[in-house]
Amino acid sequence: MSHFGTLLIGHTAMVLHYLFFAYVVFGGFLALIRPRLFWPHLGVAAYALGILVVGWSCFLTEFENASREATGREVMENGFIDHHLTGVVYPEDQLMTSRFVIAGIIAASYALCAWRLYRARAARRRPVGVRTAE
Repeated sequence: MSHFGTLLIGHTAMVLHYLFFAYVVFGGFLALIRPRLFWPHLGVAAYALGILVVGWSCFLTEFENASREATGREVMENGFIDHHLTGVVYPEDQLMTSRFVIAGIIAASYALCAWRLYRARAARRRPVGVRTAE
């Protein structure tokens, strides 16, 4: 493959990484608009957690690193987040804080989804003509 093609694969993987990361963090809120997106997001969030906690490899990191190596650029030793975000978006010594903030954002989106589901089910059980104090 040409140098340009290899660079294109690497840069595409990097862009997809940013999109994947944004979906992991904020995708739960999409489920408020499109409830069918809850289960795919739960799967993606579980996969991201597995990458972080269990040490699963990320296929996007593999593509990006293969491109970096083939084009003579620095390989990401500790993955996408450590290479592109740590020290840029937040200070290096705040890595754990950033993880807790991200987990809090995901938990808040899931709590909102649960609250909306609870309200929808309660509305279906309410007899017609009964008003609630709001």
